[in-house]
Amino acid sequence: MTPRQQKFVQEYLIDLNAKQAAIRAGYSPKTAQEQASRLLSNVKVQNAIAAFMDNMTASNMANIQEIMEHLTAVMRGEATEEVLIFVGNGVQQITTKQVSAKDRIRAAELLGKRYGLFSDKMNIDGLVPVVIVGDDQLED
Repeated sequence: MTPRQQKFVQEYLIDLNAKQAAIRAGYSPKTAQEQASRLLSNVKVQNAIAAFMDNMTASNMANIQEIMEHLTAVMRGEATEEVLIFVGNGVQQITTKQVSAKDRIRAAELLGKRYGLFSDKMNIDGLVPVVIVGDDQLED
């Protein structure tokens, strides 16, 4: 990969704007859109972008299991948080406490949404017979 292509990859990963990345990498503003399209179809450029994204996902991002474990721990009251408490004379002290009931409820809501426990829509399937009554039957 050329140095300019490497610069394009670095710039593209900042904001995922291919045209602006091409301009910042030194390509002409007049042809930046075409160059960006060509660069994004280049296999080496695609591999460099994919490698960075895979590395970022693997090391910096929480995976689904981590998120679900954290929400479950919060919901069960197993998680704690540090808060400042006033001890007098303008002095505060850090203490550890359980998460609030509000946070536990919110964690339960998020878990419930994940598993599809809550739904505002009603889905009713089945056949309902329709009976049409004519005018002659109503005049008794």
